[in-house]
Amino acid sequence: MEIQSIYQQALLFAAGKHTEQHQTIPGTDLPYVVHLSNVAMELLIANAHTPDFDLGFAIQLALLHDTLEDTNTTFEELETTFEWRVAQGVAALTKNKALPKEQRMQESLNRIKALSKEVWTTKLADRITNLQEPPKHWDQHKRTAYMQEAAVILAQLTGANSYLEQRLQQKIRAYQQYL
Repeated sequence: MEIQSIYQQALLFAAGKHTEQHQTIPGTDLPYVVHLSNVAMELLIANAHTPDFDLGFAIQLALLHDTLEDTNTTFEELETTFEWRVAQGVAALTKNKALPKEQRMQESLNRIKALSKEVWTTKLADRITNLQEPPKHWDQHKRTAYMQEAAVILAQLTGANSYLEQRLQQKIRAYQQYL
């Protein structure tokens, strides 16, 4: 399947699921699909800097990465609509809400690290796009914790993609203006 067709299939699926939830980018009125397409854009550009990169798989992960966590989508639905490895990658990118909040990110990172670099790069690209101006309702503690969590992601996923690692490093430095 051509990359454009892969992109469209995943985008339409994710947009439908997030729209059902009336989900927007936190702190804005923008539809959530804007965030998803920004994550995919980071991976499209990183592809040029990454040998042996399965761009189609990475694009699916980018566009679908929040469907299990934020919508009523099931693992089985992702597996049937896409394929098992897509569902597995999205599941790794999904925080386990059954765990205490302070354990969720590390447990997700452990699952991500057991998978291919396309999953790693999706997590890097997700945090890159999330390090924008924080929502107005976030206090100093929340903003600081979010930046520190980005540094943990960078440290734990180093080696997946030097281009995205440099981008995340730059975004973390720029985010300090909000502290």
